[in-house]
Amino acid sequence: MPILELSPSDQTLTATGDTPLLDIYAALPAGLYPPFPPVELPGGVGGLVSRGGFGQNFFFAAEVLGLTFISPSGKRIVAGGRTVKNVQGYDLTRPFVGSFGALGHAETVTLRLRPGLSRRHVVAPGTLEDLSDPVARFIWQEGPNLHQMHFGPARGVERALYRLPGAAEVKLPLDLSHLFLDGLGVGADGQVRDLRMKRLGQGWVNGGEVPPIPALFARLAASL
Repeated sequence: MPILELSPSDQTLTATGDTPLLDIYAALPAGLYPPFPPVELPGGVGGLVSRGGFGQNFFFAAEVLGLTFISPSGKRIVAGGRTVKNVQGYDLTRPFVGSFGALGHAETVTLRLRPGLSRRHVVAPGTLEDLSDPVARFIWQEGPNLHQMHFGPARGVERALYRLPGAAEVKLPLDLSHLFLDGLGVGADGQVRDLRMKRLGQGWVNGGEVPPIPALFARLAASL
């Protein structure tokens, strides 16, 4: 069973690293949300954590309370736990998030859950040029239609989605695996845009280059 432990009272969930993202949503009671939008991506929870998550939704590393992972040398390492205060010694949880596999692969992941969030997905004929100062987290074009999807506090979601003529609500959750066959990456001219990143000229792209590993980080990986 990929969902290993769910504690609504503590607002935490532990799942195996290969658990699909939408399985997390399906397991949660109404009113609680994980630190990622209701979309499916390749690699499950472990893949998302390895690539740094959707850092624009929260400081993603802070939403990963703990994990167990298999290091490059084959050791099983326990990092963090269900509460921040039970971390002793070196905290390897945050270095693991966004490490692109340099520290190994996730066996289990413990996530912080959040109450009271909202999500919406609308689609309408049009292009990006038809929107006035768009701020939706995810915007992409498919043929003649423009998709907008936003995830976060309810008021922010309502403000972020601009209604184009003929806009229709699309039922969530959403599978975006076909756009990101090699995992979610950040790069120029991504097919899915987060226009709050427009000054950087970046969006969400398939795969994305693995960033160079700093020497100190490489030493950490070699010691595990």
